[in-house]
Amino acid sequence: MPEPNTLSAAEAARSIAARRLTSESLVAACLERIAAREPEVQAWACVDRELALKQARALDRASPRGPLYGVPVGIKDVIDTADLPTEYNSPIYRGHQPRWDAACVALLRRAGCVILGKAVTTEFANNYPGATRNPHKLTHTPGGSSSGSAAAVADFMVPLALGTQTGGSTIRPAAYCGVVGCKPSFCSINRAGLKFVAESLDTIGLIARSAEDIALLLHVLSGRALPNLQAVSGRKPRVGLFRTPRWHEADAATHAVIESAAARLAKAGAKVSEFETPPGYAQLFDDQNRIMCYEEARAFAWEHTNHADQLSKSLRTRIEEGWAVSREAYDAARLHARDCRRQLAERMRDYDYLLTPSAPGEAPATLEATGSSVFNRVWTLLGVPCVTLPSGTGPNGLPLGVQLVGSFDGDSGLLAWSHWSAAALA
Repeated sequence: MPEPNTLSAAEAARSIAARRLTSESLVAACLERIAAREPEVQAWACVDRELALKQARALDRASPRGPLYGVPVGIKDVIDTADLPTEYNSPIYRGHQPRWDAACVALLRRAGCVILGKAVTTEFANNYPGATRNPHKLTHTPGGSSSGSAAAVADFMVPLALGTQTGGSTIRPAAYCGVVGCKPSFCSINRAGLKFVAESLDTIGLIARSAEDIALLLHVLSGRALPNLQAVSGRKPRVGLFRTPRWHEADAATHAVIESAAARLAKAGAKVSEFETPPGYAQLFDDQNRIMCYEEARAFAWEHTNHADQLSKSLRTRIEEGWAVSREAYDAARLHARDCRRQLAERMRDYDYLLTPSAPGEAPATLEATGSSVFNRVWTLLGVPCVTLPSGTGPNGLPLGVQLVGSFDGDSGLLAWSHWSAAALA
């Protein structure tokens, strides 16, 4: 058997259910990997080795239940945990210990998962980076804001991790780190216990190393049906190739990967056609930023009023920009987004998913920024499900991804097609 920490979550859960593997040995292997690699990658805000092993031993004494029983999960450090600190990567909250689990964490425990530790986030899931490095090349960003979650999964420290997305905070780091990321449909997963950035945008995100693992994790957290990944349907997918109005912001390597992916999907039997830009779509880039800034200023009103000196300059600037947005402008942006959601729903009747970039290119060679969310934030505003799949490499040999976008509440179908597409693109 391969090293336990290199198994997919599905493989590990099946082995635990068959008593070929214990949760304790799986968790121990993950902890050994963390001990070996954490000084370089710096993916974790907090790991309590004995607490993780104690959880695993208790599960091994019980009867396995559910599709992820005994599997460890990393939790982004903007999501509350009752037995580990939640510090939001802010000095304001050093040593902060909630008395509760966030709803998503409680659901993982009910399903028999082990909470392995808290993964590094950017400051309050915003732009100011944490210490995490890209495990493929330590001088490059892992992306953000779910930096530690993506890096830990990519480096075989944990098979599953939770992130969040307000703009591109799950899809982009997953693409930069060469793993599978999913932003589900808005409110698919209960958000109680999440420190909000923008309450009408924030979504719990999922990071794993396969579409199957994502489907299992989403099922546990949302109750959405498990797709039959081996037999999607009797037909091949209808794919809309969508370059978006910001196509020029993607580099040549990303252009080539998207064009190649479209050709390979077509060769595998998919019906690929150009998806024309919907009316008003270009305005949504500004709408998302306006809505996010407005809501963010209010979400961090207490921190800004009482501890502004402990906020990064970049976050203070965003909060001040948010206070400058009028209610009228905010309402107009939300109204336009609602109109565009209806238009997109109508046009998606002719497609199973859209194929579009996950990011403008490979992870930038910097630790001072986390990259651009230009190819993610409109989908977050529209609330539709997105999956990024690894596909090719950039000029520095770092991973690139392709993004699959589905219809609202069509998450199970999108994950089934993601599994099919991953095989076609392999």
